[in-house]
Amino acid sequence: MEAAAASTEIWVLGWSVALLIVQVIVQACATYDLGPKYLFSPRDEGRVSRSIVAGRLSRALRNLLETYPAFIALVLALAVTGKTGGIAATGAVLWLVARVLYVVVYATGTPVVRTLIWFASIIGLLLMLVRLMS
Repeated sequence: MEAAAASTEIWVLGWSVALLIVQVIVQACATYDLGPKYLFSPRDEGRVSRSIVAGRLSRALRNLLETYPAFIALVLALAVTGKTGGIAATGAVLWLVARVLYVVVYATGTPVVRTLIWFASIIGLLLMLVRLMS
């Protein structure tokens, strides 16, 4: 189990948690226009920020959360089966790099590149899946 603990995939999993935390914090900070009274409340009113960037960051976070369970499952399955390394490690790193770039590109409003980067993250997941199933 030491090999799995030291695997690239587990390392990337740790960094993916850091990415998630950063995205949550940055997205929350982008809604500053709602004011501290609302932001520190239970938010029963359901107000939406008027900030375009806040909206983009919110959608980028939701997009991350759509593929994040599959990424976590693949990392854990690869570690448990001892199939870490090779294309699985490449896929994990590709997924993480693409997810980081995705947030930046989405926040800046770059449409086509954003989709290509999203596709790269899906390829990363597919590489991991291919290794798991081989």
